[in-house]
Amino acid sequence: MTTALPTQDADLLRQSGLRATPGRLSVLEVLAREPHVDAETIRQRIGLEAPSLQAVHNILADLHSAGLVRRFVPARSAARYERRIGDNHHHAVCSGCGTVFDVDSTTGDEPYAPGAIPEGFRVSTAEIVFWGVCADCA
Repeated sequence: MTTALPTQDADLLRQSGLRATPGRLSVLEVLAREPHVDAETIRQRIGLEAPSLQAVHNILADLHSAGLVRRFVPARSAARYERRIGDNHHHAVCSGCGTVFDVDSTTGDEPYAPGAIPEGFRVSTAEIVFWGVCADCA
């Protein structure tokens, strides 16, 4: 993924109906550099001029509602966020170090949903998290 320029992020926010505030731009910048992080990590990465943790949560909620970031919650972990959206990929989480890896869907554009789906039910998103141990922790 290429890192978006601040002006591109500002345009993206405006096109989504959001104001291009310094807080929103900072959060998007952190997520462009470091996907799969939680709100506290984002706040820490912003540094001295970071908004409060509650403000970061509010910004993430706005970005998620606007469809600009994806939120996922691995078991026993805080919600994580990323800018990779719209491709229905999955995640692999290392039980040792907590690193999250993207796993491309092998079924194309349709969400992969294993098992029987209730009749008449249309799947819009499938969230699959693989747990295991990464090569560094093995």
